Amino acid sequence: MIPMIGMPQGLEWLVILAIVVLVFGAAKLPDLARSSGQALRIFKTETKGLRDDEKDESETIEAQREIEARNEAERQTRTETSGEVLRERRDDTTA
Repeated sequence: MIPMIGMPQGLEWLVILAIVVLVFGAAKLPDLARSSGQALRIFKTETKGLRDDEKDESETIEAQREIEARNEAERQTRTETSGEVLRERRDDTTA
């Protein structure tokens, strides 16, 4: 029975390594590894940044909801007291 294609094992890794050395050359392998490492580091940093942004965004939305609730409560209080007539105190001594 023929197994499904899976992860390379033992001898297959050596063949893959030999092909990589032939294609890129032994002198280019350290540069290739360094570039791959930098790309992976940048990718990890960006994904972490996105997760942090989502967290900050959810906290901001929660704060906005709280502020809107306070504003609505203030508006209700104002409408309840808007029927009152307030008199201003005037300074008539300048006439």
